[in-house]
Amino acid sequence: MAGTRIATPNLTEALHAAHPAVTAAEKPGEGNVLSLAARCASALIRHWSSTAVAVTMGRLGALLSLGEDIPLIVPGTAHPETDTCGAGDAFAASVALELGGGALPSEAVTAAVGHAGAHVAAGGAAGLATAPTGEPTTDRPTVGGREHATYVTDSRVRIPFTTPSGKAIGMPGRRASWSPAPPRLAEEVVAATRATGGTVVATGGCFDILHLGHIAMLRAARVLGDCLVVCLNSDASIRRLKGRDRPVNGCADRRALLEALECVDAVTVFDEDTPEAPLTALRPDIWVKGGDYTVSELPEAHLLASWGGQTLTVPYVPGRSTTRLIEVARQDIRTMT
Repeated sequence: MAGTRIATPNLTEALHAAHPAVTAAEKPGEGNVLSLAARCASALIRHWSSTAVAVTMGRLGALLSLGEDIPLIVPGTAHPETDTCGAGDAFAASVALELGGGALPSEAVTAAVGHAGAHVAAGGAAGLATAPTGEPTTDRPTVGGREHATYVTDSRVRIPFTTPSGKAIGMPGRRASWSPAPPRLAEEVVAATRATGGTVVATGGCFDILHLGHIAMLRAARVLGDCLVVCLNSDASIRRLKGRDRPVNGCADRRALLEALECVDAVTVFDEDTPEAPLTALRPDIWVKGGDYTVSELPEAHLLASWGGQTLTVPYVPGRSTTRLIEVARQDIRTMT
């Protein structure tokens, strides 16, 4: 295995291979699956001398570890009453093809989770007999000057699946019409989630101009647990971090927009430069940030570890950022004048 660019065991295989360095008190399908997968991946990188390990977890998706940095979690999409046979092979084959085409490991795993989900949605191995001919990809964007295949699943589809705490979320069929509800306090949401044995997920940031990258990150974070709390930088905090011309939108507006999102359960505002205070108060099980962050840029990872929490990153949507949107707007204004 030495020199392997990426190994792709499923969680059961990873736990078996990592034993006795990693053991599980419960079955792999119960308890904190993400923490178990992360520990297995880290141990296997050392044991196998592999560059990366991606542990597949069925409907929970895949966890990619490069060793010392924060793991990347790519959530999957559940497809009830379908044949999952061949999903692991589809994942491994897709990773190999993506890497062969020049993709980064994170890009390859993100594409492969979508490909495996599409394979299951099409009926699994049984569906291959009736699969239509043609390209399986939905689009082919350019990454690094080359054509890059991706497998995109509709993030708007709500299909029930099991969260790391074993609770099912989402309901099939027609969804009820949305109606505004009074905002809930973060402390109340966390207490209610813990009372039922659920997993508390938190994320944070400025969210100055809400864009696709934010939505993708928030949705990915929400499916990792049973509630999502957003730690929001105050206006004063943003001015210290970003400059006197930020934020573009005030705290009240930014908070209202986040609270209107179905994937966000509560918002809490902090005035400090880091979210250490709200994290210490809420003690989430999982802290999530975008995949463009490294461990050195997330000192809160050590804080989470102090109470047994876990820090994860989710796939980054290239080219989407508030800073870029502001630069484009300013350029358009200069062009018009």
